Amino acid sequence: MSTANGSAPIPTEPPAFDTKQGRKAGVAAFVGTTIEWFDFYIYGTASALVLGKLFFPGEEPAIATLAAFATFAVGFIARPLGGIIFGHFGDKFGRKNTVITTLMLMGLATVGVGLLPTYSQIGAMAPILLVVLRVIQGIAMGGEWGGAVLIATEFAPPGKKILYGAFAQQGSPVGNLLATAAFLGLTYMSAENFGSWGWRIPFLASAILIGIGLYIRLHITESPEMIRATQQTPQQRIPLVTLMRDHWRVVSLAVGAVVTGVAITYLKTTFALSWATTELDFGRTQFLQIVTVALVAQVIIQPFGAVLASKIDAKKAILIMLLPELVLLPLMFVLIQTGSFALAMLGMVLATAPHAMYYSALAGVLAQLFPTRIRYTGISVAYQLSTALFAGTAPFVSQALLNVSGTIWTVVALGLFYVLVSAVCMSLLLRGKSWTNREGQAGHVVEADETATGATQESTAVVR
Repeated sequence: MSTANGSAPIPTEPPAFDTKQGRKAGVAAFVGTTIEWFDFYIYGTASALVLGKLFFPGEEPAIATLAAFATFAVGFIARPLGGIIFGHFGDKFGRKNTVITTLMLMGLATVGVGLLPTYSQIGAMAPILLVVLRVIQGIAMGGEWGGAVLIATEFAPPGKKILYGAFAQQGSPVGNLLATAAFLGLTYMSAENFGSWGWRIPFLASAILIGIGLYIRLHITESPEMIRATQQTPQQRIPLVTLMRDHWRVVSLAVGAVVTGVAITYLKTTFALSWATTELDFGRTQFLQIVTVALVAQVIIQPFGAVLASKIDAKKAILIMLLPELVLLPLMFVLIQTGSFALAMLGMVLATAPHAMYYSALAGVLAQLFPTRIRYTGISVAYQLSTALFAGTAPFVSQALLNVSGTIWTVVALGLFYVLVSAVCMSLLLRGKSWTNREGQAGHVVEADETATGATQESTAVVR
């Protein structure tokens, strides 16, 4: 059957779910984000252990670590730019090619860090080049996360977007675990060898992982929701303009909702690792073992957050996941401060569960707040702004608070502030008209000004 002008009719129903492609999409999202997060996290671990000494010599240890954390933060500052750039192309031209590009860019920057001469070899150019490569990493990561989430969620069957979004989220703890395990293995070599060349091994090994990720992503198709949206709605010239004009309130709340999911991680790994090995009596190997066990626990526990948010009312699920953090985060620092290996490990594992489960559900929720044609830009801008403002600065601000106050309780207060911000913002999002409070029912609600401006003409029944 044809339309009056002889063209093929536009389908009015979403395509049937393709189980095979859905499975491929989930695997591609998981593997790709695992590799990119591995690349991103090895920089954080190296910042805590060695980069300050190699690229900022001549400073007091605490100041050198602060400088290394500043370069760590630069990658996060660059992430919103990556979210805008790749969100634009992902919304205009599709998700698949965009996530392939981000993976390649991340790989080049990471291998570049592994090959970079130190300050003793090329002087001031060393930290400058380090910052440049970290910026490239940030731009790549800024574009990667949103694309990976949409590759997973836009292939999801009805009612399972939060569960499929968890595939992309699972890449973060697995990537972090691999990064930590890599450095844990290297700590068994002599301090001299580790400082001269051993720290480079994880960065150079990234080239192999990038090749695996590219192979997998080259064998997926474009997401069915993106294909359908291009058939039904006019293309947005600049998705960012439409987003900020028509959805700025949702974006603002989403920025706050993301905070706990991203910033608490860096309090518990990057900052805690530095604090425990410089201010307390933990050795590098010893505390990396603690972090590794906590990450194993996160990999196991995290998916249950997506399951919980899919089974019960999302507002209740969020409170169940976040409120325990208000007790467990202070407990973690208290137990670490005892100097006991076993108690520190217990504290890290307990405090990991709440924010890990919340992080698992986060992607699927955010992916349902925006229309398809600006969705990549929407979730990327919200997520990456939050990481730039809160996650990337968390180790730096924590170290600064500790230096000024001399007490770990200022850092604990910072962590509790993050949790409260997310709890309030996510609760407001789930009460808003862009969310129906029950996945699998009506989707994004088209606002009147969207229809008038042509921002979207999607039916509320098709984005699930």
